[in-house]
Amino acid sequence: MTFPIEYLMLGASALLFLSVIASKASWRFGVPSLLLFLAIGMLAGSDGPGGIHFDNPPLAQSLGVVALAFILFAGGLDTEWRRVRQVLGKGLILSTLGVGITALLVGWYATAVLKVSWLEGLLIGSIVSSTDAAAVFAVLRSRNVRLRGQLKPLLELESGSNDPMAVFLTVGLIGLLTGATASVVDLIPRFFLQMALGAGLGYGMGTAMAWLVNRLQLEYDGLYLVLTFSLVLLAYSATATVGGNGFLAVYMAGLIMGRSQFRRKRSVMQFHDGLAWLMQIVMFLTLGLQVFPSQLVPVASAGLLLALFLMVCARPIAVFTTLSFARISLREKIMVAWVGLRGAVPIILATFPLVAGIEQAPMIFNVVFFIVLTSVLLQGTSIPLVARWLKVDAPLSTESSGGMPEIPTVRTDTGALMEFRIALSSKAVGERLSDLDLPSEALAVLVIRQGQSFAPPASLELQANDTLVIFADRAWIGKLSAMFGSPPIMKEMKEDSPPREVRQVQA
Repeated sequence: MTFPIEYLMLGASALLFLSVIASKASWRFGVPSLLLFLAIGMLAGSDGPGGIHFDNPPLAQSLGVVALAFILFAGGLDTEWRRVRQVLGKGLILSTLGVGITALLVGWYATAVLKVSWLEGLLIGSIVSSTDAAAVFAVLRSRNVRLRGQLKPLLELESGSNDPMAVFLTVGLIGLLTGATASVVDLIPRFFLQMALGAGLGYGMGTAMAWLVNRLQLEYDGLYLVLTFSLVLLAYSATATVGGNGFLAVYMAGLIMGRSQFRRKRSVMQFHDGLAWLMQIVMFLTLGLQVFPSQLVPVASAGLLLALFLMVCARPIAVFTTLSFARISLREKIMVAWVGLRGAVPIILATFPLVAGIEQAPMIFNVVFFIVLTSVLLQGTSIPLVARWLKVDAPLSTESSGGMPEIPTVRTDTGALMEFRIALSSKAVGERLSDLDLPSEALAVLVIRQGQSFAPPASLELQANDTLVIFADRAWIGKLSAMFGSPPIMKEMKEDSPPREVRQVQA
């Protein structure tokens, strides 16, 4: 039965609108947004009042893969490399060995609880082995809680880089169950090949993205967003086509591009942040429509046992094993173990057995869905409380809620106020301040235009002969001088006196 396009548009727009409203409730009451998105999809489905019949695992899987690619890219783009670099070793071992230990333990327990084969139990363990930090930090922001020290960058890195491992294990075990893969030994070289290609091609694509955005002189600002949109799809599909891990590639591409300076950077980051939210909503709604709540009841007891085992046994054992030699306190290890929130990725991976035609696939999908719901309800809502109980939370400082960027920080011994007069030939003429290729540590303090001075908004378009005062590290003098077409007038800063003009510097 086909419906007129107007009806489809009406239904889609209504679901999207309800999801946006639900995100407001999530922010206010501290309930993870993914739970509300899933609930809306389930209510709109065939078992709910919406009555929409949707039973198409291949379509759900395809939408999930595309959505996850954009979500991972946006996560990498928004990750601060200088903070992640400090926890690189710990994060990578958590996202590889930690995922493997979790899959092994849950798989062993699943064989006892569900009475399935060893391979089917490992498949369930692999599907639920990766975490979802996006929902975690949404909860933290909604309750005005911050994790201190290296906890936040560690969890960000783990969540962004552990999905490829879970995908590899899931696909590999499905191959063993269907006979497409002969033995476990065959998976070992495939693992190293996929990860190497994913990391290498992702690094190259991230570098190429920043280079293309800077070199292409596009006539319209909106085309830069279309360009990056197409490059994300290219990064995933090209890597997957040659046998690499596409999810690792897009995350790596976002991470490398985010640490680079490129034109329209703020606009590009805001675009992909909004796109990631759209993809999350579409993905969760689709997965909510795919599940039949009436089928969750028979697996509720087993799903609850598996969820509790995952939260209080498998995840803590994996964390304490992988971080046993790391310089991290016991309280912080407990917090990392508790922030093992399962989200969209396990549900997406649960569609893989359905598409592959595995006999126990419907039961596996329902069990995984129940595990995710339990994890979100118990862990997602209690994270702020646990953080305060363990005393690992930190007060709000320069980072504002709602995902706003931090105020740039410049060392006082190397920083300086620089006054630039924008030349007529400068590339900055006609550009918005937010779109300039300014160093991430630079802060535009003042603009003087036609005898009037004011604090510049990010949307301000610069004009020739404007005077722009910037606080930045002295190492950026050459770059800024080339950008504005003139050398700066340096301002000397003293603790007991206002800045005064001292000399003109030739860059």
